[in-house]
Amino acid sequence: MNILRILAVVIATATAALPALPVAAQTRVVPSSPEQLRLSFAPVAHRVSPAVVNVYAAKTVVARNPLFEDPLFRRFFGEPGGPGASQVQRSLGSGVIVDAAGLVVTNNHVIEGADEIKVSLADKREFDAKIVLKDPRSDLAVLRLVDGKERFPVIEIGDSDALQVGDVVLAIGNPFGVGQTVTHGIVSAVARTQVGITDYQFFIQTDAAINPGNSGGALVDLSGRLVGVNTAIFSRSGGSQGIGFAVPVNMVRVVVASAKSGGGSVRRPWLGAKLQALTGEIAENLGLKRPAGALIASIVPNSPAARAGLKTGDVIVSIDDQAVDDPNAFDYRFATRTLGGRAQLGVIRAGKDVKLEVALQTAPETPRQEITIQSRSPFFGATVSNISPAVADELRLDPSASGVVISDVAEGSIAQSLGFRKGDVVLQVNNAKIERTPDLDRATRERSRVWRVTILRNGQQMSVVFGG
Repeated sequence: MNILRILAVVIATATAALPALPVAAQTRVVPSSPEQLRLSFAPVAHRVSPAVVNVYAAKTVVARNPLFEDPLFRRFFGEPGGPGASQVQRSLGSGVIVDAAGLVVTNNHVIEGADEIKVSLADKREFDAKIVLKDPRSDLAVLRLVDGKERFPVIEIGDSDALQVGDVVLAIGNPFGVGQTVTHGIVSAVARTQVGITDYQFFIQTDAAINPGNSGGALVDLSGRLVGVNTAIFSRSGGSQGIGFAVPVNMVRVVVASAKSGGGSVRRPWLGAKLQALTGEIAENLGLKRPAGALIASIVPNSPAARAGLKTGDVIVSIDDQAVDDPNAFDYRFATRTLGGRAQLGVIRAGKDVKLEVALQTAPETPRQEITIQSRSPFFGATVSNISPAVADELRLDPSASGVVISDVAEGSIAQSLGFRKGDVVLQVNNAKIERTPDLDRATRERSRVWRVTILRNGQQMSVVFGG
């Protein structure tokens, strides 16, 4: 099955092929003659194409859960009996080789749940691949080609912060499985937020033609440097309509660095504050000229934000002199900072400009006691964790949250069929208060014909009854 996020990502290109100069040194000019328009992108495509690959993923899906063979559950949930069946689902995407040892960056949604992954190079050779790291928050994943000694062609990493609206870019990938394809367009926007694709809402928008199969492919500048990874397109037809989005390469750089360090997850700085978008009314009440910035709604005690001297009601307008227009922009800028250092925040407090320095450190971790519920209950197939600052940050919960949260829901499980979601906080089960994961484990092991469950979802408390 070809997959590309349909909301989704495209890549931009268009203009004359300029000499391979550093991005900052390029002179941006409008073509002034027909001869300039006849210049070719071929040298850039020739240099970059060997490092762009096709990614094939396959996963086996079981049509039904064996638990539904239980007559009690069939009566409660209305599931028919019968033997289970399985089928293989296939997906197609693209990827980019970022290390000569065989590290490939692609989109997480291309390989999510895959049992088998193969990567095909531009020269038609095919390799098995293993997942090194998955980062659903940025929709990026890093693979390693299974090969002993070969050195692979590599794409040069650029700087997405150097892009400007109107710059020409090339998109390279494998749309619809037809084979490696190069398209061109321009950068339509460099900091598109409110897109709703990943946790980090900060994308390069382009009008380069992108279609299903391009996910994970390269967006490159005219120097042949990687500036983004194509992730989604906005489309009513399922095909390219000139609005595509790419994850900026500065976020890609963070994920690749984590993969190379051997970590099982991406380590990012933690602020320890809840941010809120500014409306026109709030901005007016605060005496601001326009509703731009990230308003601090609350602060976790003893967090980097607290130690930096930030206060509730402060408005963050910049980080290291880069403008912050909204909380999404801050989250991206902060997440791409290097751990161990410090970042300077530009803050408006009571109408005055203030500069504060915040330490770049990870969120505290406490024992997650992560367990997967296997007992016959509505939570069968749900993985739950104790909430720590690190877990709250990963799942986008209130920084001051505590208790037990669903961190994953198995596909085809009872928990999924009943509508439980990743990020749901479990408060009560059959009137038993749930504070730690062992509490939920004990509660779900109790035999019951009726289940009364209370959860917190997106700040709203919900009570539901199953069975009866």
